[in-house]
Amino acid sequence: MKSSPQLVARDLFQSFRMGARQIEVLRGISMEIAHNEAVFLSGASGAGKTTLLYTLAGLERPESGTVEFEGRRLYSGGSTMQARLRNEKMGFVFQGYFLLPELTALENVLLPAMIAHRATRSDAEESLAAVGLGDRLQHLPAELSGGEQQRVAIARALTNNPDIVFADEPTGNLDSKTGDAIIDLLLNLARERNTTLLVVTHDARLAARGDRQLHIADGVLG
Repeated sequence: MKSSPQLVARDLFQSFRMGARQIEVLRGISMEIAHNEAVFLSGASGAGKTTLLYTLAGLERPESGTVEFEGRRLYSGGSTMQARLRNEKMGFVFQGYFLLPELTALENVLLPAMIAHRATRSDAEESLAAVGLGDRLQHLPAELSGGEQQRVAIARALTNNPDIVFADEPTGNLDSKTGDAIIDLLLNLARERNTTLLVVTHDARLAARGDRQLHIADGVLG
């Protein structure tokens, strides 16, 4: 029996105003993502990749259309329900790392776990070990390279054992060799933990490495 998709989007529209112009960013996008699938979303700068990712992740309400995650309709409940769903079920990795500079690697990884009252220090240590930073727990972000900071961000995203990880240009600030290593790490950890992965990238070479590649251009999927 075929299981139902984990994430379903139907007829997503999103636009914003720039001066007198109305810019259509998403134009009727529909898509499905299966459980444990690694999907890479590619497209040129300004094509709508990040807007689509944020909309699928419950971070940016669409003008029209629906998103369902594990049978639950996003954007239909209150903001508290949305926040709890994101914190318990989703992990996020961004291009800019978003580590707090005054906190150690371990403390940065523990932060969302403390909000959710779920994961423990040992979970955070295990996540950092999984990304190869078991010996850098007490280092501040400024004492880590860009690649190491992104590994901390990945450990943070995985500590609550999310069902899905959304990664927005996770290699955008890294050289190609380090970027390749980060994609290797994301793919390997997702497969080990049976976690679904949705990665936005402008790099067509990296986008070919997932189970499936989607391309967005002019607000539609090709």
